[in-house]
Amino acid sequence: MNSMWRSVSRRSRLSLSSIMASSRPVSLIPPVALLLRQLHVGQRASLTKAFSSRDVELFAELTGDTNPLHLDRDYARTTSFQEPIVQGVLITGLVSAVLGTRMPGRGCIFLYQEIRFPAPLYVGEEVLAEAEVRKIKMSFAFIAVSCSVKDKVVMEGEVMVMMPEDQQEKS
Repeated sequence: MNSMWRSVSRRSRLSLSSIMASSRPVSLIPPVALLLRQLHVGQRASLTKAFSSRDVELFAELTGDTNPLHLDRDYARTTSFQEPIVQGVLITGLVSAVLGTRMPGRGCIFLYQEIRFPAPLYVGEEVLAEAEVRKIKMSFAFIAVSCSVKDKVVMEGEVMVMMPEDQQEKS
């Protein structure tokens, strides 16, 4: 813990009686550092996105995944999918976005994933990425994840993340 946070944690805490006894105005809004919440089992977060053809093309350019099933409508029509589908790893990126921006949030480290793709995600479909904390052990959170379009699940699985230091339980 750095010195700034040590000094904050050593300060005496306000009590209701000390606030009431004070003759000067007291702000009831604590510093932002004291508002950080601990991650808890059952906590959920989500986001939605519709991938465009351009998103799929950019991903192909960045990664070299030029499988025509993702990029070529004529080729896709010759397959059981009939239309171009979004790359699975691009879908998984939505889970990374939920974890890194919403829960646990800034500073978490994605360590492990076990995922399945039971149905395709087509370009233009709005997908809902969801995450729910299932277990917390020391500084690690085990989180169930899924991506779906209405009632169609396009990705599901479990991930393990290392929580940001400010959300880890202190011993």
